[in-house]
Amino acid sequence: MLEQFKVSHDDAEFVQGDDLKKTVAGIFEKLGVTPEDALLAADVQVLADLRGVDSHGVSNMLKSYITGYQEGSINLRPNWKVVRETPSTATVDSDKGLGTIVTPKAMDIAIQKAKNVGVGMVTIGNARHLGMASYHAMLALPHDMIGICMTSCPPQVLPTFGAEPRLGTNPIAIAVPAKNEPPFVFDVATSSVAVNKIRIAARLGAEIPGGWMAREDGSPIMESGLAPEKFTLLPLGADREGGSHKGYGFSCMVDILAGVLTGFGYGAVPGRPNFGHMVAAYSIDAFTDVEPFKAEMDEWLQMMKSTKPAPGHDRVLVAGQPEAEVEVVRREEGIPLHPDVADWIRDTCSEMSVPCLF
Repeated sequence: MLEQFKVSHDDAEFVQGDDLKKTVAGIFEKLGVTPEDALLAADVQVLADLRGVDSHGVSNMLKSYITGYQEGSINLRPNWKVVRETPSTATVDSDKGLGTIVTPKAMDIAIQKAKNVGVGMVTIGNARHLGMASYHAMLALPHDMIGICMTSCPPQVLPTFGAEPRLGTNPIAIAVPAKNEPPFVFDVATSSVAVNKIRIAARLGAEIPGGWMAREDGSPIMESGLAPEKFTLLPLGADREGGSHKGYGFSCMVDILAGVLTGFGYGAVPGRPNFGHMVAAYSIDAFTDVEPFKAEMDEWLQMMKSTKPAPGHDRVLVAGQPEAEVEVVRREEGIPLHPDVADWIRDTCSEMSVPCLF
């Protein structure tokens, strides 16, 4: 997260992760979610906050989940089920269940299949938002597996040369275990930015860098400034000269693997569910010996981090390192919430007669 999109340390209200998780779980329970699922949904959001992925944490996602449950677009008690299966694959009908709840269960299926046959892949259709994609990929790490998660989202992003949004932000996440080093955890949108970061910027009054958004006619906004009232997102790379065809292609790949392949449609088709997901687990033991692999991952990670930095930079980072460092700090200091967000959570708890632990 760029510094201009973070709540300033002086303005923030710091809340301990466990207190925030119990409070959010209480809200979900009050809505009618089972206690077990409520705690799982809260855990997905709070871990995002703990790792500094504020765009997918409580501040930015809780309100939309509450609204979805109240409006009925998200099913409180989904009858999710496996509708097609092989020893290494499965397709899940999510029954409009919240992705933060159903997707970890689908990953459990993928992990079990990987234990049995080396690789497990599960697609999830008729689905809803899954939160931080890396949460689900990281579930594979304790099993000495590589985890992957991707999600096909409602259209907000222009294809290269396009003037109409056809693709979602369509994130991809991969998590790879190491021995002593923090795991390699790569989690990015295939658009130039996740749309929730635009919302954070609007809340903080921060300027948006050029190359993230397009005007209504589809022309890229390449100069920095405040977000316009109406905009669409650009694919990773911004324009053709910057390599936007690559971000566009990756986004299409996600739409196919996490959308079309589910059999339940993809984000841009009106009348169909707007979210589809794919998770996969690869057992390292199916390919090579686990301990030497993890030791070599340590070596590889140290090699990357020991790269001589370019002028103006202190160090070279690897994916997952900034989040791991933020998590250490936030587990100690607490999660920094914007005062307006903290007040909104307290007001929501008061209205719903739910205990607020901060």
